Amino acid sequence: MPQRLLLVSDTHVPNRARELPAQVWAAVERADVVFHAGDWVTVELLDEFVRRSRHLVGVYGNNDGPELRRRLPETANITLEGLQFAMVHETGPAKGRGERAEALYPHVDVLVFGHSHIPWDTTTQRGLRLLNPGSPTDRRRQPACTYMEAVVDGGVLRQVELVEVRKD
Repeated sequence: MPQRLLLVSDTHVPNRARELPAQVWAAVERADVVFHAGDWVTVELLDEFVRRSRHLVGVYGNNDGPELRRRLPETANITLEGLQFAMVHETGPAKGRGERAEALYPHVDVLVFGHSHIPWDTTTQRGLRLLNPGSPTDRRRQPACTYMEAVVDGGVLRQVELVEVRKD
């Protein structure tokens, strides 16, 4: 049975936004598995994700303090229908990212990451899919705030879509 995924990172609540947009909460509640690649900023936001998510996979980011670091790992791994996922907040500079990721995650099919607020969707020569959903609250120099949705079906990652957060 297909599994709907939500990929989000760099929410920075309440530093960059007072709250997460309703559009993102609706996506959280629709998803079978929610990935959050760090920079939550508050434990209260993590608790709300735990409450609203069917299955939450999270890591801490560089802006997350001691309590979040106690509750979340630096790197998370999960297998969905035989597809190996890893998630980490930061992967370093864009130049050489694919090669570094292949070396650090040799048995992974999909690496989810954040930190830059810049959406990223590439596949390395070995076939490692690299996904950064951007930020739903702080677009920095991007045209819009974003997150990603995808589907795992039959052990294959399908329908990866970058979703813009609407300004309501």
